[in-house]
Amino acid sequence: MANVTTQNFADADAQAEALAQNVAAQLREAIAARGGAVIAVSGGTTPKAFFVQLSKQVLDWPTVTVTLVDERWVPDTDDRSNARLVKSSLLQNAAAAANFVPLYTGAATPEAGLAEAEARIVALPAPFDAVVLGMGDDGHTASFFPGGDHLAEATDPHGTAKVWPMHAAGAGEPRVTLSLPALLDTRALYLLVRGTGKRDLLAAVQQGVDAAKDYPVRSVVMQVSVPLAIYWSP
Repeated sequence: MANVTTQNFADADAQAEALAQNVAAQLREAIAARGGAVIAVSGGTTPKAFFVQLSKQVLDWPTVTVTLVDERWVPDTDDRSNARLVKSSLLQNAAAAANFVPLYTGAATPEAGLAEAEARIVALPAPFDAVVLGMGDDGHTASFFPGGDHLAEATDPHGTAKVWPMHAAGAGEPRVTLSLPALLDTRALYLLVRGTGKRDLLAAVQQGVDAAKDYPVRSVVMQVSVPLAIYWSP
């Protein structure tokens, strides 16, 4: 198992503030060392408070690049768009000066837009300075969904592709996702989760419970290449 640490918080506000401060510290360190920083973030409902807190952090935002770990294949005018969430919650205040690299390309399908999405990620400086993941009640993270048509390829630790399309019954829209190797190519890896159900799910994964072996988040929790910091609140 990777070096996994868990920090528990009394509420979502304290969780969001602590994560924002720690991520901002990672980005400042990167800017000081290399003149810029790159962060990949998740969508969904859980990270919104974190995004708001991060947008208020004192950073040289014009040197920061933000991208997504995954995206629903919809334009940013759609309420379900992760890009829309990032633009409305994170790219505000001084953070509006950051560079944003979306995964949605406007192509008709994730497959049709895959080459362009891959090229966008390949063009970013590597490794990432921070990757912030979330997790669903079904144990998915990024767009690694149970039953996903490219789940095996996307979570292959030896895979070379950085981006995969994903279709799954639990995913709603077709999606595109960074691969496991792309997500793990980072200096700092975070998993932001809320609720007792998700806490128990992660505990089952870490304890090797048989029922948890098919949760896709296991591919992140059990990897050994980069330390994982779990931030949990009720």
